[in-house]
Amino acid sequence: MTHFSPKTTLSDEEFAQAVRALEAIRGGMDVLTAIKRHPLRRGLLSKGALVAAYRRLVAEGAWEEDPDLLARIRLKPVRSLSGVTVVTVLTKPYPCPGECIFCPDDTRMPKSYLPDEPGAQRALRHAFDPYAQVRSRLEALEAVGHPTDKIELLVLGGTWTAYPLEYREWFIRRLFDALNADDCPAAWRREGECRAPSLAAAQRHNETARHRNVGLVVETRPDHINPRVLRRLREFGVTKVQVGFQSMDDRILALNKRGHTVADNLRAAALLRAAGFKIVAHWMPNLYGATPESDRQDFARLWQGLCPDELKIYPTQLLPNTELYKIWESGGYTPYTTEQLIDLLADLKATVPPYCRINRVVRDIPSTHVVAGNKRTSLRQDVLAEMERRGTRCRCIRCREVRGEPVRPELLHLEDFTYQAAYAEEHFLQFVTPDDRLAGFLRLSLPRPEAPDVGLEDLAGAAIIREVHVYGQSLPVGAAQKGAAQHIGLGTRLLEEADRIARSAGFRKIAVISAVGTRQYYLHRGFTRGELYLVKRLAQG
Repeated sequence: MTHFSPKTTLSDEEFAQAVRALEAIRGGMDVLTAIKRHPLRRGLLSKGALVAAYRRLVAEGAWEEDPDLLARIRLKPVRSLSGVTVVTVLTKPYPCPGECIFCPDDTRMPKSYLPDEPGAQRALRHAFDPYAQVRSRLEALEAVGHPTDKIELLVLGGTWTAYPLEYREWFIRRLFDALNADDCPAAWRREGECRAPSLAAAQRHNETARHRNVGLVVETRPDHINPRVLRRLREFGVTKVQVGFQSMDDRILALNKRGHTVADNLRAAALLRAAGFKIVAHWMPNLYGATPESDRQDFARLWQGLCPDELKIYPTQLLPNTELYKIWESGGYTPYTTEQLIDLLADLKATVPPYCRINRVVRDIPSTHVVAGNKRTSLRQDVLAEMERRGTRCRCIRCREVRGEPVRPELLHLEDFTYQAAYAEEHFLQFVTPDDRLAGFLRLSLPRPEAPDVGLEDLAGAAIIREVHVYGQSLPVGAAQKGAAQHIGLGTRLLEEADRIARSAGFRKIAVISAVGTRQYYLHRGFTRGELYLVKRLAQG
């Protein structure tokens, strides 16, 4: 049973009408029709009111939990259809070591962010306090019906590794404090907040907390990645790193004053992979000095060694008060038109390998800031429409997720997509439906002898599981839903296949880069606690 604490206060009229609407929806009526047929004296019910009424009925024991009903009334269900619920937080404004010519530099924000971007607005409203950002976001998500049992924390704010170590340690601990607040030990309560005595204590408590951290993401530069940084990231509980590679062309990197080289990009990717981290690449078409054709060539180089697990495509946006703006004023730079971008991105998406997830194809910067060039933030939809017109398709993870579709386990097929990347043989194990929809996957890395030494004892001689993910609507821990991909044993079957492949390759040990909130999952499947990873000895047949 999931324990709900309704956050939205309803008037007697709202509650009564919401209950009537919910009963109609349970009887098969369309949600919008039910809302229209049960109006308030002033206006219509919101989905938030329906969710609040549902939660109240369940909390009071009047109704049994009904995941299917909740799924129908949930606001923006896509937010948790990938299997987890993402909570984004921003670090405070702090000097960035980069001097990129395209970056905005608003003193109120971390470098490269603007105060009216959605996530930035929330951070600014809470004075960049990590605890307040997480608590407010959890309440907002619960109010519109999203599960908050499995939370991926996405920490944005420029170059994470440039912040003072003391600030980084405090920031991460307060994130875990916020996740632990609903079941906080009495001894940790201070001034109405949860305050663990140490980060390690907060992490251990979170292993079984109501809001478990199933992924922790930070962003940094490729020239900031080294073994010492990797160890610190694991101590914090980080599982995924976003890296601003931006280009695989040294000339373009130099023209845009990135301050790093392609060799730095490849070295960073090799180190991150050898330490088991998921790699999210930032790549920017239309940089100063680039052309659509050079961007096509550059994009192809991403899959030659770098091979990111996820990709954020950020077309360069011309913003005022940047060095690039001055170059544009003098006639030295021309932004691509929306039509050029759609044509380019439609070409590129068709070439993405099935092991990569394209998270974004444009920055969420309000169009009022963009001086010239593309101002559409709906570029993904435009590109997909163009691909449909051409008869092409994208096979990236995001485009193939089953999301809310029902899954029949007996029809799933297990495929092993194998590729070479940064001194490792990578196995992307995927459960796919007959129409090539992705129900779950596992990333297994088999390091080659020449892989860089990251100085982490847990990984010595080990095959590495870098990610296990089962798709479909995020469900509460321990819950099940008819036809849902989660909780039907796909993860366990993927782990068994990873064991078999690693043993066949001669590995005697397998390690997994577990998030704090998924440790128990692996501990119940034969893994034991190492220093910074969970490890398991492999029986030799």
